[in-house]
Order: sequence, then structure tokens, then C-alpha cells
Amino acid sequence: MPAPVFREQLRDTDPDQIERLVRSTEFFSPEEIGIARELADDALANREHSHYRFVFAEQNGVLAGYACFGRIPGTRSAWDLYWIVVGPPSQAQGVGRQILCRVEARVSAAAGDQLYAETSSREQYAPTRRFYSRCGFKQAAEFPDFYAPGDGKIVYVKLLAGS
Repeated sequence: MPAPVFREQLRDTDPDQIERLVRSTEFFSPEEIGIARELADDALANREHSHYRFVFAEQNGVLAGYACFGRIPGTRSAWDLYWIVVGPPSQAQGVGRQILCRVEARVSAAAGDQLYAETSSREQYAPTRRFYSRCGFKQAAEFPDFYAPGDGKIVYVKLLAGS
């Protein structure tokens, strides 16, 4: 597979591509898929006034992965990683780590020094939790049964350079 090409500008076709990509992982519920699309729709509608920022990775002209992130209102320098998704054909090739590095660089450039990510405690999400740990995130909190009985929320934080 060729090296990914990265971009940060949202295109009119991205909400459809994001929805297909998120659906292709078979990890997310229909409600979650709708939320992923909603954030892209918001960013298109509000452009530079949107709270949401993106990094996209394309391979062979197809969306291979993306991240959506934004500053957490009411904080001095904390940011949220709302979504980071890599499609099945591009997984385990370093695409997620490359996307995350670009997110971290943008957050740091905006004087952000903390990046938060959350995920499910279900066994299906063990690879996601390992990804965050390998990328330098530390578990900051756990909320049992947050999403549903037996499906807790785990919050990770990464302190970025200069913090």
C-alpha cells in the first residue's frame, strides 16, 4: 500500500467518506456513525468558526483514516481527540500513529498541552486502548457502565511537549 497523503482541509465530500470509513470498521453503532458525520457536517457549515478540526489520510485517493479534535471549552490548554479512525485495509501500517502525530503537532502549535481521548472498556476496544498506551497516553479515569451495562468509558490523557 502506498504511503498516505495527509491533508487538513475539509472537503464537501468528506462527511460521506467519513460515514463510510467509520461504518467499515464494524466497531461503531448507527448512533455513533451519525455523530462522526455530524461533526464533519458542523465543520462544513461553520467553516473557520467550527470547534472541530480534522486530519485526513488518503491512500490511492481514498480516505484511509482521519481524526477529529478540538479545544475543550472552559480550559486553558486541554484538547479532545473526538475521533481517530483507520479503515481495515490501512490498519496496523502506522497510519493511525501518523495521523495522531499530526494532531499533536497542531494542538501544540495552538498552545495546547493536554490531549484527551476516550474509549470503551469492552474487549472489542482492547486494540484501541493498546494504541493509546503505545502512543504515550496514560489512563486518567474509568467510568464503569457509562455507555451501557458492562460498557464503561475509559479516559486517557497525553501531556504534550512543553507542558
